Amino acid sequence: MKISPHWLRDFVDYKVDARQLAEDLTLAGIAVESVSGTGDATIYEMDITTNRVDAMNHYGIAREISAIYDIDLKPLEAKLPAPKGKANFPIEIEVPDLCTRFTGQVIRNVKIGPSPARVQQRFAQLEQKPINNAADATNYVLLEMGKPTHAFDLDKLEGGKLVIRMARAGETLKTLDGVERKLHREDVVVADAKKPVALAGVIGGWDTMITEQTKNILIESAWWDPAAIRRTSRRHAIHTDASHRFERGADWVSCPISTDLVSQMILESGGGELEGGKIDVIARDFKREPIDLHHAEVARILGKEIPSNEVERIMRRLGFTLTASRISPVATTVKTGTATAVIEAPADYTVELPTWRLDVEREIDLIEELARIHGFNKFANTLPGFTGAVVEPPEAEKKEKLRPTLLALGYNEAISSTFIAKSDSIAFTSNETAIVEIANPLSEEASEMRASLVPGMLDMIANNLNRGTDVSAIRLFESGHVHSMQTNGNADEHDALCIGATASAISSSADAAEKFLRFKGDIESLLESFQHDSLTFDTETPDYYHPGRSARAVMDGIIVARFGQLHPNVASARKLKQDVYVAEVMLDKLLQLPLRAARYTKLSRYPAVDRDFSFLLDDSITFDRITTAIRGFRLNELRRIEPAEIFRGGNVPAGKYSMLVRVTFQSTERTLRDDEVALWSTQITEALKALGGIQRA
Repeated sequence: MKISPHWLRDFVDYKVDARQLAEDLTLAGIAVESVSGTGDATIYEMDITTNRVDAMNHYGIAREISAIYDIDLKPLEAKLPAPKGKANFPIEIEVPDLCTRFTGQVIRNVKIGPSPARVQQRFAQLEQKPINNAADATNYVLLEMGKPTHAFDLDKLEGGKLVIRMARAGETLKTLDGVERKLHREDVVVADAKKPVALAGVIGGWDTMITEQTKNILIESAWWDPAAIRRTSRRHAIHTDASHRFERGADWVSCPISTDLVSQMILESGGGELEGGKIDVIARDFKREPIDLHHAEVARILGKEIPSNEVERIMRRLGFTLTASRISPVATTVKTGTATAVIEAPADYTVELPTWRLDVEREIDLIEELARIHGFNKFANTLPGFTGAVVEPPEAEKKEKLRPTLLALGYNEAISSTFIAKSDSIAFTSNETAIVEIANPLSEEASEMRASLVPGMLDMIANNLNRGTDVSAIRLFESGHVHSMQTNGNADEHDALCIGATASAISSSADAAEKFLRFKGDIESLLESFQHDSLTFDTETPDYYHPGRSARAVMDGIIVARFGQLHPNVASARKLKQDVYVAEVMLDKLLQLPLRAARYTKLSRYPAVDRDFSFLLDDSITFDRITTAIRGFRLNELRRIEPAEIFRGGNVPAGKYSMLVRVTFQSTERTLRDDEVALWSTQITEALKALGGIQRA
């Protein structure tokens, strides 16, 4: 939000320049993101955290300045003429739990026109659009003190009263943005005797808005339940300055003064007269319990003694009311030479909370207020006390092995959101009942806890492609938690790893089959770090993988990864501009295996013997089945099995392929004899024939 330092001087007479003020506010937790302009036209771009709705206005920031520099804060005051007659406009609150206070003021014989030059100038600096003097008055007070208000055309309110109630079935309301909205029974509305005229705390109605023909006005300022406003705002997809503040908690006490300030501005710019005094309806009292603040706890948390006078100064400047509850410990008598001095011990306090600080709920919140205004930079740089030793998690060494391996392979680490859209959860999860839904999602695009890292990886690759990143450089990996709902109703969280790359990043010239094999090589390099007796691959992969260019890695009978090219239909639906390869590593299962220890094996001094076996095989026979069949003989002298040549077409029938399998034998103790090599060759030939292979000459 934008704040004018010049406007702040209306309430606090600070002496520093705008740049220094920005720095001091930021150090106190009221962040100034940028400063633009010079002199009276200087503007701050503020980053106010969502819990500090009290600081989302000029007066709230002026209060912070008052505490930082220990200078007086001018009170908010309105100078109004004596009203004529008595207020005769009843206001009824049917939902006291959702609207605790509603303040109104009637002004008659107003002339609607442009706002004064001073108001328009300040609006221009803050990039606010002026409307008319009545609407601008409500917006001006919002910017000034942070309290949303609204002005109705009194003559368009039917039945001579307002009723705060729940919307009824079938009711509609055309709002100020010109949209006809169907109301929900859980919507709180401001209504006249016949119809809704405003969506409470969110937006006013079109039919009762202020126009050039308006003569009589009803100004309102209310306090609404934050949860109710939040639900209504999201239900109708409306986010306004009013709803932004009300759903975070507005000031209950500020209803009368905000009404008076708006009335004053309208009277000054448009004339007219007040009819009766304010109509202030309080449905229920809004009282908060005080909090005890203990000096010993302040010292323990902050690691520093803060004098009682400093505690009292800071808290009272911020609007808190302190009552010394006791003196702890007892006063100390100190003798210096012949003089004797009595030093009063720091006091403990009972703290009454200001109505605008709904974010303060506990003693630790009060201590935080002390720390930030006292100055974080005034605390000594010390390390916290610690006894014991640092204990690494059991899988720390294994995880540490994965990251350098991927970095060495040319992949860059990335992080995506834990929340994904429901459509992505369904598309990349085999079991829809295991999806973990969020009770209060931020949006439809972030309504589920991720059950897979793949959607986030694809989004990151797409973002890089859409922003012109060199396609040959997009090689990413992410390690994080994935979530699934168990049959007992509890959510499970476990580790996962996802790797992604564009086809060009894998190779700029190889064909699709070669790119898949190179990507497979990266996965094998990663898995080599773990001890295993067997590593096999099959084609059992989910539908979002390309059926001919994907595989599943099985290590010692445990599924540890699946990888391959993203299915073209999925890539097209996500508008990916080129082929993408992804891999999912079941990290929780992989980490159960020990790391592979490096072992030295002396090279054999005896010669190796190669034998080639040429067979015609059915397409269903994978190389994994061939190696499994040959290794089934458990020959100690067997060193290597490799496909020397693969041929399809020509004289090879459709549905079959010709493979030249090269097998290497070698002993570490002696030279192999021809008869034993011949015996092993016969066994291998019979094993390949058992697979349905036909030996070729």
